[in-house]
Amino acid sequence: MPAYNVKVKWGKELYPDIELNTGEPPMVFKAQLFALTGVQPHRQKIMLKGATIKEDTWDGLKIKDGVMVLMMGSKEEDVPVEPTEKPSFIEDMTEAERNSVLELPVGIKNLGNTCYLNAVIQCLKTVPELHNAIKNFKPKKSDSGSSEAGAAPLVEVESGSLLTLAIQSCYRTMDGGKTAVPLVLVNLFRSTFPRFAEQGEQGMYMQQDASECWTELMRLLMQEISPINKEKTHKNFSSSLIDQFFCGEYSCEWKCVESEKEEVTTTTDKFQQLMCHINQDVKYLHTGLVARMQEQITKRSAVLDRDAVYTKKSKISRLPAYLPVEMVRFFYKEKEAVNAKILKDVKFPMVLDVFDLCTPELQKKLTPIRSKYKDMDERQVEEERARKRGKPLQTEDKPKTRSLPYSFEDDYGSNNSGFYQLEAVLTHQGRSSSSGHYVGWVRWRAGEWLKCDDDDVTPVAEEDIFKLSGGGDWHCAYILLYGPRILEILEEEEEEGKKPAEETKMETE
Repeated sequence: MPAYNVKVKWGKELYPDIELNTGEPPMVFKAQLFALTGVQPHRQKIMLKGATIKEDTWDGLKIKDGVMVLMMGSKEEDVPVEPTEKPSFIEDMTEAERNSVLELPVGIKNLGNTCYLNAVIQCLKTVPELHNAIKNFKPKKSDSGSSEAGAAPLVEVESGSLLTLAIQSCYRTMDGGKTAVPLVLVNLFRSTFPRFAEQGEQGMYMQQDASECWTELMRLLMQEISPINKEKTHKNFSSSLIDQFFCGEYSCEWKCVESEKEEVTTTTDKFQQLMCHINQDVKYLHTGLVARMQEQITKRSAVLDRDAVYTKKSKISRLPAYLPVEMVRFFYKEKEAVNAKILKDVKFPMVLDVFDLCTPELQKKLTPIRSKYKDMDERQVEEERARKRGKPLQTEDKPKTRSLPYSFEDDYGSNNSGFYQLEAVLTHQGRSSSSGHYVGWVRWRAGEWLKCDDDDVTPVAEEDIFKLSGGGDWHCAYILLYGPRILEILEEEEEEGKKPAEETKMETE
């Protein structure tokens, strides 16, 4: 029968690793808690993620290893006293109070059609390097001179720095367990980028495109956030932290379709995200990415002395640690003057492999570390099988592992394997980019994600993320944020690799 190890919180007491067997009725679990706490089963109220456990069934409850179970109730021998404070039930708690009890992160208040900005801020928060850099950010200052001779010069903070400080304040508030109310952030964002301050007929601020918001914030942060470990970073990607961790490079081959005499030329282009154009043939993310790598473009031909059609073939020559992918779901309808939405279902993976999108030179550099992922995958499969059998490996039984760096030694902030893990999804619900609703979905812990719907943050299972692929009026993935898939190797393998060649030969003999 399925059995899980859960945590039970009763008042100030916390009981870790309590076995919960869903093959038995909930009354058996209550009996276990009675033996543990002395609280009679009929006096127990047991809650899981806001839902009260019924007497005879576990139906409707998503139970996993490590989940927090909240028990309320007192021992019968306790003398009744007049409560000094009114009892608090999860149903009556505020979002911040409920998240505190259930150990959930908090969200960001919607100030009126600001969900597009909230979703972007939540998704970017999943990047630890960027999160920490913003929290430790110190503004740039400019000397504006002085109105009086001999007086100290006036120092002003630039608008970009002020906006970064507003994001910093938002992150610090959230990290402190309180819901962020981004009044300053929203006002500064609209004043810095006036096109996001568009108002409707009733004077209310209008909904905006989250992808455009993402682009503007990344452009601003590129100017504000300094690089880290600059001395270990490739010189072409060392101008800022965004340059290090989010910028990749294409090697592009141009061939004129209309002239055989014109030589093939090669250029390089930087990018901050990949694009997945959606058409009737695209059913999977990878298909859309591959199709985008070859396109036809009209430009001036020096040989023909006129505009001509060129085939542009691109391959990735530098992979960033973090890879945003935009699902190009919107197109402009002239008749309605609106960015209409493509609702087509396009499947995306939890683990993305972009090896075949890279140049042969980069593929050669990626190959050595890629071979090590197979062993890690096999270990994870065995652990998952043990968990499904109801006998998950205990901490002391798990082999000791160590994480390897995900960047090349001479290019800090790059990706050295071509493997990525999905870290966040920004979705849109509605029929046009300037209407509807945006939500951020972020990875939380093993097998669990968080749905960050403004200030309402709720846990969801990993399998629910796959339902965001589109196909209807449900939330559709708009921006996928992939991060480096961390390689874990066994410590004993590492020690084996450090042995001198002569010693290894003797052991073999």
